Amino acid sequence: MSQLMYQLGETLSSLRKNVAMVASVVLVTFISLSFVGTAALMQLQVNQMTEDFYDRLEISVFLCTENSAEAACPTGAVTDAQRNSIEEMLTTGAASQYVDSFRYESQEEALENFQASREGSIRAENVTAEDMPESFRLLLSDPQDFLLVNELFAGVAGVENVADQQEVLDQVFSILNGLTVVALIIAAVMILCTVLLVSTTIRLSAFSRRRETSIMRMVGASKSMIRTPFIFEGIIAALLGSLLACAATWVVAEFLMGQWLAQQVTGIVFISAADSWIVMPALVLVAVLLAGLSSWLTVRKYLRV
Repeated sequence: MSQLMYQLGETLSSLRKNVAMVASVVLVTFISLSFVGTAALMQLQVNQMTEDFYDRLEISVFLCTENSAEAACPTGAVTDAQRNSIEEMLTTGAASQYVDSFRYESQEEALENFQASREGSIRAENVTAEDMPESFRLLLSDPQDFLLVNELFAGVAGVENVADQQEVLDQVFSILNGLTVVALIIAAVMILCTVLLVSTTIRLSAFSRRRETSIMRMVGASKSMIRTPFIFEGIIAALLGSLLACAATWVVAEFLMGQWLAQQVTGIVFISAADSWIVMPALVLVAVLLAGLSSWLTVRKYLRV
């Protein structure tokens, strides 16, 4: 215990003597791990959105209209008999095993939804109900069954085409995943800067205390007794930076994503501060491991004992 207390005392003394360099390590560690934490939160958000949207992924079975292409609708606009046959497929027919629920959307309802989504546009004002197709909107029990449902309705009389929202969602998620990768690249560069700065700090600390180190060697101090305070110095500085990064990660999750974005973008469930606690232990562990390893390698190379 006395040996540990001595080593901690030496570490604190060195930290006081190298305040500027230690502050630099803390700041760079804080910035780099904040990027890591933000990237992790973004990935958690993407995963949550993927599960949420895919659970609500809607399949649209569009019915033929007078304006439909002849190749898709050779018999013209959908008839009542064809519409009833399609509904029967969804209720008790071949498609019912894949469908969790469905609703019918008339041309008038389709027009209202189209104009509401494009309010103020010239195109929305000039479209009439006759221009909009009727459709059945399906929620599948398993969104992965889209291709099976598409094949079932391919060639069915009265059906113009079947579409889903997955292509659009995949584009959105690709953009979000791209932003996550960019944040991770920036974080990786900053972490490299942190490792180099920790090594430089330990080297300067060892150089400034070379006389004390020489005396300790002369009186028979062990290698671990001499080296451990330098390793502690790097770990403590990085640990302080990681704690600041944890606080920043919590702020991003609680206020930016959990409150501000949730108010600005409705219809999406955003992660909250509780999710940031999943990320925080990893940030602390990364900081301690990187600082400890870089400090250990530095003292082995530049501190001859």
